[in-house]
Amino acid sequence: MARLTFKRSPYILVGMLDRAKKKKPTKRRLHDPQRTRQRLLQAAFREVYRSGFRGAGIDTILAATGVTKGALYYHFGSKKALGYAIVEEAIAAPLRDKWLRPFHSGMDPIETLIGIVQATSLRLEVVRAGCPLNNLAQEMSPLDERFRKRLAKVFDEWQEGTAAALRRGQSEGTVRRDLNPDETASFLIAMYEGYVLLAKNAQDVNVWKVGIRNIVGWLRSLRPPGKPRGVTVR
Repeated sequence: MARLTFKRSPYILVGMLDRAKKKKPTKRRLHDPQRTRQRLLQAAFREVYRSGFRGAGIDTILAATGVTKGALYYHFGSKKALGYAIVEEAIAAPLRDKWLRPFHSGMDPIETLIGIVQATSLRLEVVRAGCPLNNLAQEMSPLDERFRKRLAKVFDEWQEGTAAALRRGQSEGTVRRDLNPDETASFLIAMYEGYVLLAKNAQDVNVWKVGIRNIVGWLRSLRPPGKPRGVTVR
């Protein structure tokens, strides 16, 4: 059976909003509200990722985009509204692309998850900055209920999508039937995010290398005994 190949790339980092190339307009437009909004969102994501939500400066975002404060508040209404958009658009959508879209191939979910984990970036600047979802959850969940609910929705979608893939693997004979898919998916997310946090705290790529090795080893233990990888039992 063919095996998915994953390119090593940053997890939810700079450039995440540029996932698809846009068609060139037939005519240059002097005013493009959607483009302005996307520029603001990208700049805000980078600033929040670097400085945290509370430390993020509106003036810094405006300076990076050349957009007026009036235009920013026209598109987002408030700094909190901008923060909510970062969660829903700049974090949730790329997470789906990284963690959930690969399951659509119909490949063995264990092999798919191993590929996803092994494709996580080991660049020092990525390790030092940590996971934007994790960072915001730690900073804002205790302070703002609307932030907390939006962040929880992202975690829930991640967990539910992974559990569904594991459940499919059980029906195909590629995942152990004694496992609880929901609990297994939650444990995977906790382990992954835990190692991201440990590596960030240590500011050490080697911590994340150990984490990847341990997570991959655990994922392999989810296969039925004696089951060759990538083989579906019908």
